[in-house]
Amino acid sequence: MHVTAIIAAGGQGRRLGGAQPKQLLLVGGRPILERTVAVFLAHPAIDALIVALPQGLVEDPPAYLRQTSKPLRIVAGGDRRQASVANAFGAAAATSDIIVIHDAARPFVSADLITRTIEAAAESGAAVAAVASRDTVKRAEPLTAVVSGFSRTVIETLPRETIFLAQTPQAFRRGLLAAALDTAARERLDATDEATLVERAGLPVRLVEGEPSNIKITTPGDLPIAEAIATALRDAGRGRRRADASPEESHPVARDPSSGTFRVGTGYDLHRLVVGRPLVLGGVTVPSERGALGHSDADVVCHSATDAILGAACLGDIGRHFPDSDARWKDASSLDLLQQAATMTKEQGFEIVNVDVTVVLETPRIRTHVDAMRAAVAQAVGLGVGAVGIKGKTNEGMDAIGRGEAIAAHAVALVRAISD
Repeated sequence: MHVTAIIAAGGQGRRLGGAQPKQLLLVGGRPILERTVAVFLAHPAIDALIVALPQGLVEDPPAYLRQTSKPLRIVAGGDRRQASVANAFGAAAATSDIIVIHDAARPFVSADLITRTIEAAAESGAAVAAVASRDTVKRAEPLTAVVSGFSRTVIETLPRETIFLAQTPQAFRRGLLAAALDTAARERLDATDEATLVERAGLPVRLVEGEPSNIKITTPGDLPIAEAIATALRDAGRGRRRADASPEESHPVARDPSSGTFRVGTGYDLHRLVVGRPLVLGGVTVPSERGALGHSDADVVCHSATDAILGAACLGDIGRHFPDSDARWKDASSLDLLQQAATMTKEQGFEIVNVDVTVVLETPRIRTHVDAMRAAVAQAVGLGVGAVGIKGKTNEGMDAIGRGEAIAAHAVALVRAISD
């Protein structure tokens, strides 16, 4: 299932005031838009992103939108949210099965809520995150020039158990959303969200339980609340790391309070060796009669390093992000996959400190190629060559590796939490 996320960031945020669009304002030390995009980039179910920006930002977008771990396109937003989403939808791949739409001004959406919304849309066609009303709801007489503000009169009290406050994400099967947007354009319908357009077409929209912390930053009064949520999430993250810590974390190698929390990840990869395949290690083609068999270029150095880096950041493994069932990764350069893993790790608030890889191979010997491998891997992960180690070992003639039938690699990566 191919899932494309649309981030609606085309507005100017006039209700918030200020000299720049609200999505660029800092909350908890990070731009609102960067926070929002990072959640979707890190989500394993999201395959591609489209960000609708104000026209003035399209030609010179923020740096965090230029080099990303997943395909990301930027389009110009319209004069209304509906137009921005329509522009973004037009740029979505025709192969997209599900389209997820999210407001850039909701930076605290959780991965779990995104998952549940996608699953609900896959089952029913359309889904919207929403929270149940906690207050008694009054319906007032229509606003007029004479009657305004809180001088209006109550017409009726609505049963609050039937009232839900819509949030984003909202997710739709591609064909269903296409039909709703086409109808809206043809009949000049106006709505504050896409779920409303689907409802007007007479189609069911499933409610998914939203989150109180998934607030939309709209007015100046929302900023202190957003800062409080950002602080609470940061502190909760620190608390989880402390709760998971072993007694050894008190050792200065494992934790240095002056420079943030350190995490270690390990990686392992094994491939069969066959005639007719190049032997690619650390992005370098090593002369050999046989090469590793795999969906991509089967580079065990990059694969094991990728798993180590992802593991250190608790982002799963290489198969989760680059499955061999996906044609995009057929014969792909594993250096590119490694670079994307490094970017994902940084988007989660970690910087890579060093990587060390041991290649287990009977023949050929790789000693003369190690420097080139180290340089290529270092460039891919954004480190100096001195922070990358690569070594070759044999298996002393034992098992499949010793018989020259296979190649393996072990890796370890150290990352530091830069958000501390």
